[in-house]
Amino acid sequence: MRFLVDECTGPAVGRWLREQDCEVFSVYEQARGMKDDEIIRKAFNENRILITNDKDFGEKVYREQYPHRGVVLLRIKDERASSKIDLIRRLLRDYADQLPNRFLVVTETRVRFARR
Repeated sequence: MRFLVDECTGPAVGRWLREQDCEVFSVYEQARGMKDDEIIRKAFNENRILITNDKDFGEKVYREQYPHRGVVLLRIKDERASSKIDLIRRLLRDYADQLPNRFLVVTETRVRFARR
């Protein structure tokens, strides 16, 4: 799978995904300070699923109608890298085939597929 990991999600998530043989562009590692508009366009153009903690991407997708290849919005209380990785590990195990072209909101206890 191909992912774009937003800067706010941190570098550890990108490194872990690479260890799982995923292709990853990490904003934190490769393009710090990249604007949200650029991020969502890059993810779309490169056929990458965006992983972010930034709820502004809901605005980009739903209000501004940006196209996307999939967005995983992490809305969690525990912001430690290990917690994010654990959630993504479970997400990939249980929902990998449902990630493309969907907008998901992921919490510690729930995965919600947002409607268009």
